[in-house]
Amino acid sequence: MIASWKIWFGLMSICLLQYRVVSQKFQLEPQNSTVLQGSDVQFKATIQEDWKVTTWHIGALQALTVINVPESILPAFDRFSGRFCSNGTKSCVEFTIHNVTRTDEGEVTCTVQGHPPQKAQLYVQESGTVRILGENVTVLQDEQVEFECVTAAWFPAPTISWTQNNQTVDSSVYNNTSINNGDFFNSTSILKLKAASNTRVDCLATVSALATPKTSSVYVVVVPKPADWTVLIAVVASFGSCALLVLLILGILFCYKHRKEKEQNYQDEMRRVRTPSQLSVVSAVEQIPGQVNNSYEPEYQNNTTNVGVEPGFVKHRHVTIV
Repeated sequence: MIASWKIWFGLMSICLLQYRVVSQKFQLEPQNSTVLQGSDVQFKATIQEDWKVTTWHIGALQALTVINVPESILPAFDRFSGRFCSNGTKSCVEFTIHNVTRTDEGEVTCTVQGHPPQKAQLYVQESGTVRILGENVTVLQDEQVEFECVTAAWFPAPTISWTQNNQTVDSSVYNNTSINNGDFFNSTSILKLKAASNTRVDCLATVSALATPKTSSVYVVVVPKPADWTVLIAVVASFGSCALLVLLILGILFCYKHRKEKEQNYQDEMRRVRTPSQLSVVSAVEQIPGQVNNSYEPEYQNNTTNVGVEPGFVKHRHVTIV
């Protein structure tokens, strides 16, 4: 039992060694290739010994047959072509897929008669559109501004990044989301920035097969932030209220003083007018002679001779002045 196991292990080692030797005589490169849809891709088979026929398959589809004699390359379809390498030797064959589509993605197999087949992997990517929603914006200094970048019809989901004046923006200030819409990916990226100065903002979308990212740009114009009108209005209102109160008090005092002065002047004027008049009235009264009441008859004049007048009584004469 142990002997049979050793025999089996020895046979496997010999087979692997032979396969490695054979593989070194036949190589396919590159082993992995990633291209954009619509581009061309090449694979190269190098054969170190004589060969007669090679065939190329894309998945289960036989795309090209090459026979090692002049004018013996037999393409199966127009999108596929082959040729001997540029060094002029027949030890190297190039296989080209033109206008690659995503249906071409998968295994690319080269088979050389008398050798195990060699396989390579083809990946096909697709670039779509990228756009920052909206147009150039004008904001106040230190105001936060938000940008939304939308990509559509990409495969696989693109890598989205941002730059500000050609400087990479930290990924912590934007958020990316992607949705698989059937055969494509649509993505959205939201960027929030504080506007400090005039700047150019770029949204970049790319996949590994794209040599240069696709971009969309907007410009941000920053205007100086005006004074805090709330504080200014409060200050002005406060000073205005104080000034109005002072003016009101001064006005009241002025009116009161003016009224007092007017009353004082009126009283003085009345005194000046009234004093000469009163003096003239008094003088006139003093100069008017008294009038005698002729109807008055003293008691002692009833008769020429007063009869019965008691002695000791003195008769007084009364004069009434009208």
